[in-house]
Amino acid sequence: MAEINMTPMVDVMLVLLIIFMVAAPLMTVGVPLELPKTNAKALSADKQPITISVQKGGEIFLQETPVAPEAIVEQLKAIAEAGYEERIFLRADGSADYGTVMKVMSRISAAGFKNIGLVTTQETAGS
Repeated sequence: MAEINMTPMVDVMLVLLIIFMVAAPLMTVGVPLELPKTNAKALSADKQPITISVQKGGEIFLQETPVAPEAIVEQLKAIAEAGYEERIFLRADGSADYGTVMKVMSRISAAGFKNIGLVTTQETAGS
């Protein structure tokens, strides 16, 4: 028989192709980090954080009270019992303007409040 049977070679090449396609994403190197270790206490559930909400149309609410963007910091300072260590949760509608949300966050941060959290909901398996 003078002909070479190509079927086994094609099978081997397809298997190698699949192996490299699966292994290639695993070989990418991430940014090496050595994260700090901490013995942080659990958040106290007895005290509610201050909540700032941004609606779809750009309306801003401090707790349930409408507030102008320029007045956020003054009102935060007035109601923050723990001072600049007060927990602040920023909630924004999914279709709210990104610039508005970042403007609110930057005003809060520039005023000295560093304990800011963004509130989200967990994705369900169907979405």
